[in-house]
Amino acid sequence: MDYFLELFFGGLTKGSIYALIALGYTMVYGIIELINFAHGEIYMIGAFTALIVAGVLSFLGFNTVSILILATLIAVVYSSAYGYTVEKIAYKPLRNAPRLSPLISAIGMSIFLQNYVLLAQTSDFLPFPNLIPEFEFMEPYYHIMGSSELVIILTTAVVMVLLTLLIKFTRIGKAMRATAQNKKMAMLVGVNVDRVISMTFVIGSALAAIGGVLIASYVGQINFYIGFIAGIKAFTAAVLGGIGSIPGAVLGALVLGWTESFATGYVSSDYEDVFAFCLLVLILIFRPAGILGRATTQKV
Repeated sequence: MDYFLELFFGGLTKGSIYALIALGYTMVYGIIELINFAHGEIYMIGAFTALIVAGVLSFLGFNTVSILILATLIAVVYSSAYGYTVEKIAYKPLRNAPRLSPLISAIGMSIFLQNYVLLAQTSDFLPFPNLIPEFEFMEPYYHIMGSSELVIILTTAVVMVLLTLLIKFTRIGKAMRATAQNKKMAMLVGVNVDRVISMTFVIGSALAAIGGVLIASYVGQINFYIGFIAGIKAFTAAVLGGIGSIPGAVLGALVLGWTESFATGYVSSDYEDVFAFCLLVLILIFRPAGILGRATTQKV
């Protein structure tokens, strides 16, 4: 039973990280129907930013909790600025172009950011300090779940609640829903669509940065390529749950995390990705729009 719980909470931790990144994919797709393939690199940049900030603050004598908070805040701001800039440079000029053009631009931006960090930093894996403090009350449960897993799960839950409240009850949230439903009608009633799209990229990038800091601290190392792997997994989670659906992105991420965890625990770690993508294929065969996605009809 303990082994089952260990795998369960391990999968929940993985799914929580995938959810933070998948939300960026699904929010952008819901607004402008674009797959932002550079989103994984924003996650990677957030992790590198936190590593640099943590090194400086540690040298200055800050304690672990202060380093975690400040490093996360700075990583969020820096990554949000990157997300905003990427939208303005790579996507806005192609807003009315054929759909293939912004997709190619997204892939190009992903490759550019990878190589930019590669040249600015290193191709080697860099050690990342464990910034998440250990809680004494968790000691009896370390064989099932550690403090890092608890912080990651709780952080993701809080972020989900705050994002839901933002979208349902704030002015920018209502503007996002209106833009996602019909951009032209939203513009006619006074919604600044360009501002809404930029804000969507900023929020998605901020969530990716939080995920980058937490998972880097949990795993203990980073390199320039982590964004590609995490991005593919998060994109898979978004499609699995229903691309464009925020609850679907979270559900898809959790299902993906549990699938990988139990496949690793009961079969072999070599088949982790095999089971994950087989599940995706099965879902798309029997539920093409994803678990919570809705089939769309086009009027002619």
